[in-house]
Amino acid sequence: MTVHFIGAGPGAPDLITVRGLNLIRRCPVVLYAGSLVPKEVVAEAPPGARVIDTAPLTLDQIVDEIDTAHRDGLDVARVHSGDPSLYGAIAEQMRRLDGLGIDYQVVPGVPAFAAAAAALKRELTLPGIAQSVILTRTSTNSSPMPPNEDLATLAASGATLVLHLSAANLSWVVDRLIPFYGADCPAVVAYRVSWPDQTILTGALGDIAGKASAGKISRTALIMVGRVLGHEDFFDSRLYAKDHGRVLRSPT
Repeated sequence: MTVHFIGAGPGAPDLITVRGLNLIRRCPVVLYAGSLVPKEVVAEAPPGARVIDTAPLTLDQIVDEIDTAHRDGLDVARVHSGDPSLYGAIAEQMRRLDGLGIDYQVVPGVPAFAAAAAALKRELTLPGIAQSVILTRTSTNSSPMPPNEDLATLAASGATLVLHLSAANLSWVVDRLIPFYGADCPAVVAYRVSWPDQTILTGALGDIAGKASAGKISRTALIMVGRVLGHEDFFDSRLYAKDHGRVLRSPT
């Protein structure tokens, strides 16, 4: 018996990996985060499968369901949104399974920030503009941020910033980023990326909070900030330069 932690991707049912979908199709028990995982994905579970929405459950209740499946010798598809390595809350589940001696594996998924970049038709790392992407969040009712991961410290790098779980804090975020990036720095609020009701608001740090407020967006959205989101004046990558030798190509 194995528990498969599966990243279902950002929302569109066809953005799940082939491996993840095949596991859902064969697991007799499927646990999924109902508020974030599309029903079309778990509808692929085999006939007669036990399909459980874990949104109203506590950690103890989720682990109890897995333990029951373990005692019955039934594989479990534990389906999370996006990629489970980012704010997936799988670490505490895996720790419990380690204690119970239950085998598990993790299947990666398409993260929301990658889907947002694709929707924007933007590369988040441009030569000479930004070569780093910082994935972070702000503190709300969830766990506090660790020391030295405050927004000002991260913003001082000038890297492309992607903030999860922070749409409700957007005005607060803007106030703290403007001193580092400037009010004219491109900013994006990406709501429910790849879902049918996807909304992507583009602007600058100086006006993005107003646009989000007008659009009544305060949750289930990414905040993206950085010069790469609006910069057209950048150097070509050396990767395809004529004078750049690689293992598969000699310089000309």
